[in-house]
Amino acid sequence: MTKTTHRDTEAGGSQDLYIGVDTGGTFTDIVVMDAVGAVYATKAPTTPDSLDVGVFDALALVAEHRGESVRELLGKVVTFGHGTTQATNALIERRGRPTGLVTTRGFGDTLIIQRLMGFTAGVPIEKLGDFSERSYPDPIVPRDLIAEVPERIDHAGHVVVPLDEEAVRAEVQRLVEAGITSFAVCLLWSFRNPEHEQRIGEIIREIAGTSAYVSLSSDVSPVLGEYERTATTVLNSYLGPVVERYLESLEARLRSAGLTGRFSVLNSIGGVMNARDAAQRGVLLLGSGPTGGVLGSHHLAAQLGHRNIITSDMGGTSFDVGLVVDGKPVVKAVTEVAKYHIATPMVDITAIGAGGGSIATVVNGKLRVGPASAGSYPGPVCYLRGGTQVTVTDADVALGVIDPDNFLGGRMEIDKTAAEKAIRTQIAEPLGISVVEAAAGIREIVDARMADTLRELTVGRGHDPRDFVLYAYGGAGPMHCAGFGAELGVASIVVPATSMAHSAYGALSADIHHGAERSESVRSSRASSTPWEEFDPLRIAAIFEKLEVEVLAKLAGDHVAEADIIINRSVDMRYRSQTHELIIPVTGNLADPDSMRDLVLLFERTYEETYGKGSGFREAGIELTTFRVAGIGRTAKPAFRAFAPTTDAVPRSRRVFDVRAGEWLDAAVMDWEAMEPDRRLAGPVVVEHPTTTVYVARGQRVHTDATGNLLITPETTTDPASTAGADA
Repeated sequence: MTKTTHRDTEAGGSQDLYIGVDTGGTFTDIVVMDAVGAVYATKAPTTPDSLDVGVFDALALVAEHRGESVRELLGKVVTFGHGTTQATNALIERRGRPTGLVTTRGFGDTLIIQRLMGFTAGVPIEKLGDFSERSYPDPIVPRDLIAEVPERIDHAGHVVVPLDEEAVRAEVQRLVEAGITSFAVCLLWSFRNPEHEQRIGEIIREIAGTSAYVSLSSDVSPVLGEYERTATTVLNSYLGPVVERYLESLEARLRSAGLTGRFSVLNSIGGVMNARDAAQRGVLLLGSGPTGGVLGSHHLAAQLGHRNIITSDMGGTSFDVGLVVDGKPVVKAVTEVAKYHIATPMVDITAIGAGGGSIATVVNGKLRVGPASAGSYPGPVCYLRGGTQVTVTDADVALGVIDPDNFLGGRMEIDKTAAEKAIRTQIAEPLGISVVEAAAGIREIVDARMADTLRELTVGRGHDPRDFVLYAYGGAGPMHCAGFGAELGVASIVVPATSMAHSAYGALSADIHHGAERSESVRSSRASSTPWEEFDPLRIAAIFEKLEVEVLAKLAGDHVAEADIIINRSVDMRYRSQTHELIIPVTGNLADPDSMRDLVLLFERTYEETYGKGSGFREAGIELTTFRVAGIGRTAKPAFRAFAPTTDAVPRSRRVFDVRAGEWLDAAVMDWEAMEPDRRLAGPVVVEHPTTTVYVARGQRVHTDATGNLLITPETTTDPASTAGADA
């Protein structure tokens, strides 16, 4: 439900700047927009040991481009949005702070058992039968750091067994003596009555000190699902201190370097939050970077009039995919991360190990690509940083897609000979084929894997890819979208003007977002043909109003004007006896007599769209399990200015091996900044930019739109006289 309409916000003076930075596994991307919509994007290598160094390296490149110092640059910044992999990396590498868990006596193994889901979490469906692929995750909390205390609250929130405070003190003291300074507290049914959790939190701070990091499940994840709630709370305490230390350090360094504008952090829900809130909700930063790409695409799609889009981010390490359906990013209530299940809404992103750094190997006479990656260090062989294993980027260089003399605008040296030699010895000779055939095979395999992933997320969910526009971005996405996009069968492909740093653009363009949720069971009886008659709209409205007050208070803390606030309501619904829910938007006035009927019908329609026509079964009974409110604070952001060529077009061409055509072709080489809007060129075409390369295959056309985005479409007519790069 939209509570208020937002007012159109305008950028301030002409000197105002808006910056978005995304720290990825290979590169740190940055996008800068000024008040009139001029955009500059670039990237610097990520520095894994000290991520803030990569951020300042990127800022230095922007400052150099603008002819000013970093201090002068930061002094003009109105908003600085940051997407980071800090939380994700800390979880994958197990670099979080050692955490102790306090839970109800008898339920200490909840996190270990994982509802029997951890053993197969993250294993592709086709490999579930291979037991060698299954494994339990490394424990976030070892069994000896799990404390069980006597207490019990029932499903209605009534105290059945009083909290034994002496037992709590003894267990907390034991954990403190073991060196624990980060605590997670998760008791049964605490979201119905948080009294015991709150008291345990007070005792922890009495014994461990006020500097102890404490997460209560009734605050972090007040929802149904004992294991998921426990995992979410534990991960918040495990990651929170790491996130807090990084964000405090980065913001302090930015402030000392001249930043006076708003500093915000991109979360995985679909917006930004201040650094203070991000530090207290570190679990919300899992997936922060990939979410930026979806949000940036969503924002751009609204300007271009695209309501159904597929977002595809191919970076150096992974291929991240999301969906925007009917103008809204698809969100899921529970997300699997590193074999644990997180009970907090997140933009639904599927990732596979397919990127420019994906390693190609020959195993038992078969060519395999990924999921292992060379990353940025040592990186592909052609980077000359000590990398020894063949990667997708090496194949792109060998096939002529990447120009060794103009990689990153000539700022980075690329060795084509080294790439070809590595492909010959590691791939071609073991398979008995040529270097070109081996490189083409690497490219075909990675493109096919990405197309399969896109197909699973569209066709596998009842969507027709032909109804969607594919948005391709990331360091390697524009180089490969001609392949995986054509194989998927989408009508058109958009390569955003910010494609080389699109997740950073998402951090720049994202609105402030806060959420609140609460589990309450509202259910109809079985065998009812009119279940809506059993739902009390007044009770449901009261639940939403309480959550709305919480969200509005958070937005007020961020100084969001009332006219810039949008409130969205939703509820998790399922048929009784099921274990998975669908998130259903709640719109309109709940006082309307037909509101409950409309809600049920929307759930049933969504259910059958998701699982197939005829799959619904109203007579099983319908249950509302978790109520959610999302508060959006619209932020000032400039619109893209009209695109005009900034350089003269210089006719060039080079030989490129077109994998779809299966032969070497003369491809026109165009400077992105020299392309005239709406002038259509027939492939093969290579469009170059100082920070990315776009490949358009034979049988496709490309042109720039009014704001500088590249649009790639299939050729609808055949002109025997047309040549590569000619106007189509």
